[in-house]
Amino acid sequence: MLENALTARGLSARTKITCKTLISAGIVALAVVLPQIAHLIVGQPAGVKWLPMYLPVLIGGCLLGVRWGLAAGLLSPLCSFLITSAAGSPMPAAERLPFMAAELAVFAVVSGLFTKKIAQNGLWAFPAVILAQLAGRASFLGLAALFESRTSFTSAMIWQQIQTGFIGLALQAVLVPLIVIALRQVLIRDKE
Repeated sequence: MLENALTARGLSARTKITCKTLISAGIVALAVVLPQIAHLIVGQPAGVKWLPMYLPVLIGGCLLGVRWGLAAGLLSPLCSFLITSAAGSPMPAAERLPFMAAELAVFAVVSGLFTKKIAQNGLWAFPAVILAQLAGRASFLGLAALFESRTSFTSAMIWQQIQTGFIGLALQAVLVPLIVIALRQVLIRDKE
């Protein structure tokens, strides 16, 4: 979606890369800050229930497309882990980090596959987000099952977390598309 808006403005390749880099950095920063805010307000269960890191990654996928969204999806949990580890309380936990990075990468890639459709019609953000959520959560469950003998995660434990996070997923399935549609309107208005 963003690529279409930048191209329509006739911006140079260098300017496009700069713009996408800044937006990607903002998405990663938001993915680091939102969980911290959620934990301060709601407490420790906020991450599993509300899934605050997912929101900016889903927006990033819809807005930036597959490649840039993938980078934001992978970097979000990694940056969060590095920053919060320096503060003495790593989030996500080291054992969970590779699973979460893979899950958020899937979120970003699947939602990013819809970016051109969303540029044409903002309502495509709804199936983009829902399919990304399904694929991402399925990948997390699949990876947990695959590596169950090597981690403390069990398929049953991850399935329970998925059920606990359903309220966050449902809220984001509505909120993210509305944000993306609003951003699309801004980009279209600015173009005209």
